[in-house]
Amino acid sequence: MTDAPRPAFYALAAGGWRDYVTLLHPPYTAWNLSYVAIGAALAPALHAGRTIPALVAFFLAVGIAAHALDELHGRPLGTEIPPSTLVALAAVSLGGAVAIGVYGALAVNGWIALFVVAGALAVVAYNAEVAGGRFHGDLQFALAWGAFPVLTGYFAEAESISLAAAVAAGAAALFSLAQRRLSNQVRDVRRRVVAIDGRLTRPDGSEEPVTRETLIGAEERALRLLAAAIVTFALALVIMRAA
Repeated sequence: MTDAPRPAFYALAAGGWRDYVTLLHPPYTAWNLSYVAIGAALAPALHAGRTIPALVAFFLAVGIAAHALDELHGRPLGTEIPPSTLVALAAVSLGGAVAIGVYGALAVNGWIALFVVAGALAVVAYNAEVAGGRFHGDLQFALAWGAFPVLTGYFAEAESISLAAAVAAGAAALFSLAQRRLSNQVRDVRRRVVAIDGRLTRPDGSEEPVTRETLIGAEERALRLLAAAIVTFALALVIMRAA
């Protein structure tokens, strides 16, 4: 019998303020925000007055609202945050993100309103698992949390969508799909497997016990490296454009 593992490699010990840090899914939120920055940096001009509000809006919508709704639906992180608090966090954060988007639509380009509506619907449909979870799949994740942030970041700057932005959005979708495929295995072992038993036998007759590390160690190291790589790449693009 194995000891109960943390629900995620970045999860802190349950209780108090630590639950709110865990709720943010820090590496994945940073990963998502990096896509916004990448999209913005690909635009012909980079405006801090547009990029920063876009990053704040995505942090509110994805980092807080989406994750609060996700935790409300089945407690995957096992936090002790009261349901009423999760609902309030989701409502206030998503409302703040929408308000920022509406301001952008009024001050920059009216078409931003379409991104606002699409983003808000994605947060609710995916994380609240509406329609029996029909919108909670790998492809939906790749489009909503990979391609969409890149396109939004680009449009907020350029007020149009270029071929380069579309290709970058496709790349972000593929990265997000890889993230999802890796994390599916990790989440299953960490959150639903209660016992691990067995051995790996090599051609030379040597044996190795099957452990939790055997099952998810490589996947988690890959997730950590991918998150760090995407954040670093986004930072490099922003530095290049700001110089």
